[in-house]
Amino acid sequence: MTAKEIRQAFLSFFESKQHHVVPSAPIVVKNDPTLMFTNAGMNQFKDLFLGEAAIKYSRVADTQRCLRVSGKHNDLEEVGIDTYHHTMFEMLGNWSFGDYFKKEAIAWSWELLTEIYKIPKEKLYVTYFEGDEKEGLEKDQEAYDLWKQYVDESHILPGNKKDNFWEMGDTGPCGPCSEIHVDCRTDEEKALVDGATLVNADHPQVIEIWNNVFMQFNRLKNGSLQSLPAKHVDTGMGFERLVRALQEKTSNYDTDVFQPLIQFIAEKSGIEYGADEKTDIAMRVMADHIRAISFVIADGQLPSNNKAGYVIRRILRRAVRYAYTFLNFKEPFLNQLVPLLAEQFKGVFDELISQQDFVQKVVLEEEVSFLRTLGKGISKVLEFEHAKYIDKGYDINDQSSISTNRKNTIDKLVNPIIMDGQFAFELFDTYGFPIDLTQLIAKERGFDVDMAGFNKALEEQKNRSRAATAIDTSDWIVVNTEEQSEFVGYDDLEIETEILKYRKVKAKGKEQYQIVLRQTPFYAESGGQVGDTGRLEDHSRQFWVDITDTKKENGLTVHFTDILPDNLEGKFWAVVDEDKRVLTEDNHSATHLLHAALKQVLGKHVNQKGSLVNADYLRFDFSHFAKVTDEELAQIEVIVNQKIRQNIKLKEQRNVPYQDAIESGVTALFGEKYGDFVRMITFDDHFSKELCGGTHVKATGQIGSFKIVSESAVAAGVRRIEAITADKAEQFFLDQRKELGHLKALLNGSKDLSASVQALLDENAKLKKEIEKSTIERVNTLKHEIVHHVRGINGINLITKHIDLQSADAVKNLAFSLKDMVDNLFLVFTTEIDGKPGITVMLSDHLVKKGLNASNIVRELGKEIQGGGGGQPFYATAGGKNPSGLKAVLEKAESFIPHH
Repeated sequence: MTAKEIRQAFLSFFESKQHHVVPSAPIVVKNDPTLMFTNAGMNQFKDLFLGEAAIKYSRVADTQRCLRVSGKHNDLEEVGIDTYHHTMFEMLGNWSFGDYFKKEAIAWSWELLTEIYKIPKEKLYVTYFEGDEKEGLEKDQEAYDLWKQYVDESHILPGNKKDNFWEMGDTGPCGPCSEIHVDCRTDEEKALVDGATLVNADHPQVIEIWNNVFMQFNRLKNGSLQSLPAKHVDTGMGFERLVRALQEKTSNYDTDVFQPLIQFIAEKSGIEYGADEKTDIAMRVMADHIRAISFVIADGQLPSNNKAGYVIRRILRRAVRYAYTFLNFKEPFLNQLVPLLAEQFKGVFDELISQQDFVQKVVLEEEVSFLRTLGKGISKVLEFEHAKYIDKGYDINDQSSISTNRKNTIDKLVNPIIMDGQFAFELFDTYGFPIDLTQLIAKERGFDVDMAGFNKALEEQKNRSRAATAIDTSDWIVVNTEEQSEFVGYDDLEIETEILKYRKVKAKGKEQYQIVLRQTPFYAESGGQVGDTGRLEDHSRQFWVDITDTKKENGLTVHFTDILPDNLEGKFWAVVDEDKRVLTEDNHSATHLLHAALKQVLGKHVNQKGSLVNADYLRFDFSHFAKVTDEELAQIEVIVNQKIRQNIKLKEQRNVPYQDAIESGVTALFGEKYGDFVRMITFDDHFSKELCGGTHVKATGQIGSFKIVSESAVAAGVRRIEAITADKAEQFFLDQRKELGHLKALLNGSKDLSASVQALLDENAKLKKEIEKSTIERVNTLKHEIVHHVRGINGINLITKHIDLQSADAVKNLAFSLKDMVDNLFLVFTTEIDGKPGITVMLSDHLVKKGLNASNIVRELGKEIQGGGGGQPFYATAGGKNPSGLKAVLEKAESFIPHH
């Protein structure tokens, strides 16, 4: 079976068991503060397990894109080295939400593996939870008894809490699990060692392919377990491992999931796959990493220097580094894998093929950038080496002083060269230079890296990062019988409600509370729109607490407040800050008009890549590979303002079947998780029609006016427009009018401002030329005056003088003129330009060769004027704060002349 057939067989099998097949959620997580990426198939159903969302389908099946490169699931350094770890992988899953449990899950997994996939039963081993006395958890006898119906007891193995009790995290739903392992060894190997002894022992050919998790408990903050009101099934089968087992390969990378990519890399590099382990690893790294990189970018996360963006940049750079070091790809190549990958996933994850050009260009730009970084890093390592040899009295260019075999030379040194760990960390942290590449270059050139020092610096940085992002969250305390919380803020900004539950959270040293209401008019931050603020008033309306923010967590609307109401029971009034909401709606609706206008002016390739909408302004990121010209921006502004003046009424459609919405031509955003039913926002059926959960104006006229204030680049292939609307736009135009009036007054009420300003510019240019001419004449006069006041000291011609010139360029020209006129010149000028003291040092080439350095001298002299500077060995300058020290500079200059 091909990989595509294997995937489809899984989905079809569970569809026949009355499971609803759902699409993969985006790989980038947006509404869960505990996760950056989807790292397990259950992530998109987390709110269902927590009871925080309504269950639409009690049985579900899917294939989910996952990424594991951070946190406790960090497999990155294993990827490519072994045969079965990956950054991005597919997790095939079947789910039951309060429906079937262990009996069906076990029976169906065995049926699929042995009857549909026809894996020989003797190759399979299953595990069950053996219990845990400390937790008070009994052996999972039920799972054991169920497996005995299908599997020989010698292939049913007990597992400890680490292997056979699955937990979402430190808190949350959890339960015993039952794994299925497959023994892919040869018959000869099986005869020598019993496969049962290799299960969960990290054997590369005895691997776990499926895990059936039986969600029975909820882990509380204090570590205790409470039974869930309903029992659930959460399963996950590693697609890549399953394909390997079915295609009878010894490595995931030998299957048709990876081989098309690997063979393409082999062809382009001219190196055969299988010829050498080092080049094989490099090809596996590239084939794996391009999958993670491409899908994360397609889901809307661009490479950057923080959070999720940094993770994907790190993966990309690891791939480029392997390509550079082991496959001799010195030019960008990784991006060429994107079209092949997009075609491979066509019909499975179509978001990649629909954005193929964009993703490829982003990868290309990142490659170009990192290859420059590699060059800088290698240069820094060589600079370090050069400096260390000089320190030890060797001339690195003198082959008689240091042999070309640096290793032999260094072994003879009393103190061999070791690169400081902090320096290696700076290369890694500042330049993005991988530590393993630093080690590789060091080894090749015969010196070592202080890895203990590097790891210490790295750990300190991680601790700082953890401390900055640490969130301490208490358990929920239920106030009223828990029901599904409902958002009513599309229609109401003030309602009567009750508190369902609350909890305390602590982040960055600040304590706050999170409150969940039975009904809420507060919009939770989502889709770029900020969360509402407002008040929660008691029923008498005499006392209240401020709601400082509203966010979504796994589908739950959470209200932030600094204090709790005195009495948490009873009725409350939830009141949204209407002024802020209205201004935010103005900006949000304007982003929809802007998006449509961008497509109209720039082309259909434009797609939203991020946004921020608040009461003050809007920020809109979009895919486009060129600067938007002033003419295009003006055209976009005109279109948006025309739509505002037309006062187009909002057409809002709720609970539209997703497929119907897509077929109607609606704009859907890549990387967003849409349900089976969606909300459509339309301003003119032929102009702007988008899927959106945010709040909007009732008609475009409310926006008032729209003004673009900036256009800039955000990343490769992504531009950003910032704009203002309503009150802020009006104030902008008033400020412009005021500025214009002030300018007119300065120009004596000129009616033609452009002509008046041009006349001033012309006059200014004319005066500048006259000043330049005068300065040149002054420099010529000065150099002939100064040359007669040279003092000879020990064969050196010294000039020290305060120069009355008001141009740094003029001072520089004077110094260079004197250098041409005077041999063995040692020149020190002081100046005071616009009240700021300055120093200029000029040395003849002969003095530089003798060891004098203008840059070092100017730094010392700069201390006299409370400043500093630098430059080249023959010419350097300094500036400072203290003009009274200039006299001391001239007096001190002579002390730098060698007196021998």
